[in-house]
Amino acid sequence: MSTSKNNPLRIVFMGTPDFAVGTLKNILEADFNVVGVITAPDRPAGRGRKVQESAVKQFAVQHNLRVLQPTNLKDEGFLEELKALNANLQVVVAFRMLPKAVWQMPEFGTFNLHASLLPQYRGAAPINWAIINGETETGVTTFFIDEKIDTGNIVLQQTEKILPTDSVGDLHDRLMVIGADLVVETCKQIEAGTATRQPQNESKALKPAPKIHKDTCRIDWSASMKTIYNHIRGLSPYPGAWTMLINDGKEDQIKIFKTEKLQAEHNHSIGKILVEKKSLKVAVEGGYISLLELQLPGKRRMQVTEVLNGLNLENDAHLR
Repeated sequence: MSTSKNNPLRIVFMGTPDFAVGTLKNILEADFNVVGVITAPDRPAGRGRKVQESAVKQFAVQHNLRVLQPTNLKDEGFLEELKALNANLQVVVAFRMLPKAVWQMPEFGTFNLHASLLPQYRGAAPINWAIINGETETGVTTFFIDEKIDTGNIVLQQTEKILPTDSVGDLHDRLMVIGADLVVETCKQIEAGTATRQPQNESKALKPAPKIHKDTCRIDWSASMKTIYNHIRGLSPYPGAWTMLINDGKEDQIKIFKTEKLQAEHNHSIGKILVEKKSLKVAVEGGYISLLELQLPGKRRMQVTEVLNGLNLENDAHLR
């Protein structure tokens, strides 16, 4: 189905975090007509519990776009407002699961941008899990939404290499850029009537990307060096891998954001901390994990050299 001069695309955009802002910006710069933006309600955040607007709302307001912030996507009042926008296409980037009454509303359907090469890494945290699992390649996918999560027909995909040193933050920023371009291309193809709908190939074993919980983030120092290294970078900078520091009879939870692998033979117990010159390393199977950036309780994220300036470690200090 194609549009025409008498029926051009009228887009409703749905998204919340920074990852979605670049896409909305690209859609506007491509001269598509965005008739409304749906984003999360304002919420208190931080220590002061100050009410914060989503990144998408801030951008939309700056560009004089109509903003709706429903708490319930099935609410009749919201559905009436959405229908009144008279959109013929809905674009979703980093939003929540939509009820059928919403995604089936527009004439040309509703498509979503997902930060993986579907059907791999369906779920809430595809970028994190791709790195945690040590993948060397991922990408972005646009697909039409259906009744299940991340299972709809694929329109376009683009691959992206995962570098050995990439953190989630690094990969997130690159996928945000290529994803924004892919969404615009998808809109152009839908407008021209050339968009394809390819069913997802589920013949291979699928790797899921479930929501990250606190327990997911705890470091298992008995795991392989590679597993620990990927786990830490796969949670950096958010939400951050954590461990317990046992030092001078006290236990403190610390976060670790950046490390290096050091292969070596040693006789130290797993998790033992060694301070050498201005470096801090942890004994693991087959060598050491050198800590480069970490965060102590109540402190900001710091380079290890800063940490060592104010941290006295006993000989039996270890991580658990």
